[in-house]
Amino acid sequence: MSTTLPKRRGTVAAGETLSQRQTVLVMIGLMLGMFLSSLDQTIVSTSIYTIANDLDGLSLQAWATTAYLITSTVSTPLYGKLSDIFGRRPLYLIAIIIFLAGSLYAGSVHSMTELAIARGIQGLGAGGLMALALTIIGDIVALKDRAKFQGYFMSVFGISSVLGPVIGGAFAGSSNILGFDGWRWVFFVNLPIGLAALTVVFMFLHLPTRHVKQKIDYWGAAAITLAIVPLLLVAEQGRSWGWTSGNSWLCYGLGVIGIIAFLFAERRAGDYALIPLRLFSNITFGLSSLLNFIIGVGMFGAIAMLPMYLQLVKGLTPTEAGLMMITFTVGILFGSITAGRTISASGTYRVFPIVGTAILTAAALVMSFSLHWDTELWVPGLIAVFFGVGLGFCMQPLTLAMQVSVPAKDMGVGTSTAAFFRSMGGAVGTAVFISMLFSLAADKVASGLKNAMANPDYLKLLKDPAIASDPANAKLFEFFKKGASNDSLNDTSWLHGANAQLTQPITDGFAQAIDGVMLTAAILTGIAFLISFALPNRKLTDPSSGAAPADADALPVH
Repeated sequence: MSTTLPKRRGTVAAGETLSQRQTVLVMIGLMLGMFLSSLDQTIVSTSIYTIANDLDGLSLQAWATTAYLITSTVSTPLYGKLSDIFGRRPLYLIAIIIFLAGSLYAGSVHSMTELAIARGIQGLGAGGLMALALTIIGDIVALKDRAKFQGYFMSVFGISSVLGPVIGGAFAGSSNILGFDGWRWVFFVNLPIGLAALTVVFMFLHLPTRHVKQKIDYWGAAAITLAIVPLLLVAEQGRSWGWTSGNSWLCYGLGVIGIIAFLFAERRAGDYALIPLRLFSNITFGLSSLLNFIIGVGMFGAIAMLPMYLQLVKGLTPTEAGLMMITFTVGILFGSITAGRTISASGTYRVFPIVGTAILTAAALVMSFSLHWDTELWVPGLIAVFFGVGLGFCMQPLTLAMQVSVPAKDMGVGTSTAAFFRSMGGAVGTAVFISMLFSLAADKVASGLKNAMANPDYLKLLKDPAIASDPANAKLFEFFKKGASNDSLNDTSWLHGANAQLTQPITDGFAQAIDGVMLTAAILTGIAFLISFALPNRKLTDPSSGAAPADADALPVH
């Protein structure tokens, strides 16, 4: 039976505003929205090559992913603040509508420039889908169930992240579906899912209209845009530009200026700030923000390496690599649901970031020592399970910790800040680690080829007329002439069609490079592990239960 929402929004009693049936229906709508947001981060990765070729814009393909990344990251804290002022429901509906408009446009484009614009529009909507979904849970679900529901949401995030490459590869591999190019369904598939989410949220999410009289922090929004856009640009484009090129230095400079301007703008805005600086004086909020960023760098960068290993070293197709990553989904399902149910039952959350970062560090270390060119496929499959468990143990508890460490009026800001730092970390980690991979690979492959050339059996194969005249080996021999470098390793599509014995030094070089990247990831997650011990050992308590906190360390939930 539904009851009336008390005047003060965001209290535990807010969980009583909806009946159990309505709550479940709203959750389905919110999960569909989160599914769309996280799916679109990865679904384009396996189809972008086909799309770029069809639109004659191969050199512009990176902008299709960069545009989405920039707009979704920049808009995340904006949605959080605006929802605290105008309410969650209208902002969430607007986010879905913007995302659907961008999806429809993306599926109808005729050039890569148009696609980049459409992806930017999608990102503007996606920025609100994930952060606001978790915020709305904080509004309508009491603490005893909130962690459990958020665990389900993190599972949706993991599932969609893994399904993205598989679905994208399947659509891109189809020449025509219902009269449209197969790759256009990478974007059209969002329409029925998004419309279902829009309908469910519109019909069943009924919260009191909220319009708090506040100034909007336009200067803070402008400053954070100036800070983030150039830094994300250089993270995505730095390898092709050169990390010390003029373009890169310009982005570094603008990013630093933007960060300084943002800090000044937020200090001046005070309580009206986009991300009020006073929130960082709370040790739980500050440490959780830092952990979200570091885990984003180490974890998402590392997860990018597993598909790279499966494709570059083991020769799997993008679709096959995506299917192999289902084990990661199993891990994140177990981790998220276990953490959610345990926190709901006990109110204790600190142990999960500690155990989660320990598992991530161990998995990264094992991966750095065990992945070689001849490693059995079950090994990366098993490692992916532990990566998933570690991520499941970290993401949801840290989001919950940031939610409960801020006043009720800042619930949107607290939740969106968690998503913002995690997204920034993931963007930086993925870009930097992939750049690191190819830089290391150039040296490792060159060294491996040098050693191979000293082997008489390898030279005999190299001079075999049958091998030299085989068209499948043509690009391999071109590669031998150019030598190993960042440029020559940009296109490896020929690698697994060529003679396997001749390409072994190349695949082995990539495997060694991935080992080096994973060792770096292990160091980062190890730092996060040490920081996690500084989280306050507080027990979450629900004021609506009428029970007094058991000790002075209990943290009341808003």
